[in-house]
Amino acid sequence: VQLQASGGGLVQTGGSLRLSCAATGGTFSAATVGWFRQAPGKEREFVATTWRNTQRIFYADSVKGRFTVSRDNARNTLYLQMSSLSPEDTAIYYCALTNSAIFSTMRSHTAYNYWGRGTQVTVSS
Repeated sequence: VQLQASGGGLVQTGGSLRLSCAATGGTFSAATVGWFRQAPGKEREFVATTWRNTQRIFYADSVKGRFTVSRDNARNTLYLQMSSLSPEDTAIYYCALTNSAIFSTMRSHTAYNYWGRGTQVTVSS
């Protein structure tokens, strides 16, 4: 499985961005696919994930109400619509995929075995 994230950029506080993650290979529709981010000097943190082939989506508290994840299984693509962005959202955003996630660990980056290269999101104050 290969993942390619895109859509990052520079935006002002309060602005919006939409990230995309295109997957090739594997069975995207049955996979758990999500977003993580890593700011300089910080640990990689969970942002949101879509659980297997269900409609269940889970968000980190820090982005709930501002970010929306969606997936298009026909296009093997995961999206992250981000709004009301703040400088605290500045990070490299990674999409990640696993076919063997356990429900209790899906918020952990260690549960994902396929990763995209990441896309930089910078929010200016």
